[in-house]
Amino acid sequence: MSSSLSRVIAIALASILTFAAAMPVTAATKKAKRPAATQTRTAKPKPRPQPRAAAPAPARQSKASRLNRIYDEYWDASMRLNPLQATFQGESRYNDQLPNFLAAASRQQAHDFTVEWLGKVEAVGADGLQGQDLLSYEIFVRDARSALAAEQFPSWMLPINQYYNLASIVALLGSGAGAQPFHTVKDYENWSRRAAGIPPLFEQAIANMRQGMAAGVVQPRALMEKVLPQLDAVITPTAEESLFWGPIRNLPDNFPDEEKQRLSAEYKRMIEHRILPAYRALRGFIATEYLPATRTSEGLGALPNGLAWYAQNVASSTTSSRTPAEIHQLGVQEVADLQERIGAVMKQARIRGTLQKTFRTMRNDRQFVFKDSASLLARYQQVRTQVDARVPTLFSTLPKTGLEIREVEPERALSASSASYQPPSADGKRPGILYLNTHDLPSRKRWAVPMQYLHEGIPGHHLQLGLQQELSSLPRFRRLGGDTAFVEGWGLYAEFLGQEMGIYQDPYDELGYLHNTLLRTVRLVVDTGLHAQGWSRQQSIDYMVKNADLSAAEAAADVERFMALPGQTLAYRVGEIKILQLREKAATALGARFDLREFHSEVLKDGSMPLDILEAKIDRWIASKKT
Repeated sequence: MSSSLSRVIAIALASILTFAAAMPVTAATKKAKRPAATQTRTAKPKPRPQPRAAAPAPARQSKASRLNRIYDEYWDASMRLNPLQATFQGESRYNDQLPNFLAAASRQQAHDFTVEWLGKVEAVGADGLQGQDLLSYEIFVRDARSALAAEQFPSWMLPINQYYNLASIVALLGSGAGAQPFHTVKDYENWSRRAAGIPPLFEQAIANMRQGMAAGVVQPRALMEKVLPQLDAVITPTAEESLFWGPIRNLPDNFPDEEKQRLSAEYKRMIEHRILPAYRALRGFIATEYLPATRTSEGLGALPNGLAWYAQNVASSTTSSRTPAEIHQLGVQEVADLQERIGAVMKQARIRGTLQKTFRTMRNDRQFVFKDSASLLARYQQVRTQVDARVPTLFSTLPKTGLEIREVEPERALSASSASYQPPSADGKRPGILYLNTHDLPSRKRWAVPMQYLHEGIPGHHLQLGLQQELSSLPRFRRLGGDTAFVEGWGLYAEFLGQEMGIYQDPYDELGYLHNTLLRTVRLVVDTGLHAQGWSRQQSIDYMVKNADLSAAEAAADVERFMALPGQTLAYRVGEIKILQLREKAATALGARFDLREFHSEVLKDGSMPLDILEAKIDRWIASKKT
């Protein structure tokens, strides 16, 4: 799913805020045994008084209701524990707090929190649960155990790189362009109080990086060299020149003059005496101490226990049991298959020349450029009409809320992606929105429109997320969360369905789709090669240039992303391939009884989930169809 910078940062922030510190999973199991005695008792009540034995409901209902109550309490407690995550979720009660979540005490608190709530859920157990109740249990337990398993690796020693930079996240919040609201006087006071936590958080980041230097756990030099310009963009001589002055520059007109004066003076002191000195100290440390200690190696496998660390990242990102070696070989085979398919399309369409020449033409030829924004919008509407006519052959259920196509607002055009999706509002009053960026029209290619509409609109994100939005009874940890491998895997699968729906009528439309898929598949090979097989940065760049027809600069940017976020990019293609494999498994097992519309309904009807849990669910569905 394409997304704005603020959403990318929100996802990255949520991931670091919810990870806990390293303790074996057995600790959670041991703790879970304490409350189990009273909560799992099923014997008949004895005549003597029993404080908690009053006429229980049927076991399954009682167990489901107890678990839903626990999930609800857990979500509220997690918002209190992670105030920044709460802000990104739209929960405003903790907008004045910025705990030092990088500190050892906070990591231990996060660990204890995960163990406590996992214990509460496991004490109730899964016996007798069905449907959504069983899925919620499986997802909660799996996610908690995954968080605990990740704690053995010292992610906290690597708190900053150019793709995940605490300083940039704080700047986004404090500038007024992010999730932190600045509408009322209280909003302004909340940020002032929250900003008091910036210096200790940055000091902790420095302390953690020093520990990493001592342990040999440091970032590659190429990443940290990119951090310095990011910090320089925030550091200014005065408050008025700073990004953090944005909220004062945009003070609401309805604020009384005395409040405007008070807040202006308070913010000037805060920015010049708290925030900017913290940024200067962080920059100074990175430039003078950390950069000389950075490593020349690139992959995570070069760090102590790095191969196991990367394998854990891969398991977390893909939510599947595939190993890095398996994903690497899968990618190599898929790259070869896609290149063969691209050649076949070119041959059938009588497009002469090499793959590289063809894609260069697609990038540069004016026939693929829209003459104006109205033409671009009209093309999306045309594809939408084609898709709407074919959707009933593949899907029996669509979201109740519609999809609206809108042009990106001028003030967002410079930073917004070419196409992005915003789900419907929870109350259903606002439709899903497909935003199209008409800025820089030469970069918006005609052949990209079908695959982008399919991915972001129908049958992609609007169908999947729109249906999930209607599952109002889901616990909040599921309704307000999401599994990237499932969500983005479905988006790519929707692009795949464009072939079966006959949407890629122009050979260049199909080539655009196949090349985009090839690029995502090459990432499977390079990410795993870099981190698990000792590939160098240059070797990785060369592979992408040769096999995906990227420029050296584009490939270098991709490779640095893999270096900074090991395993993250694997989720997209692994998710799509898993859905395709489950479809093939169901078709083979059910034969003439297989109904593709019914399969799609089964995949989507329960919302997003980890791929291994999705597979178990589809296996149960196949078994039920057989009987």
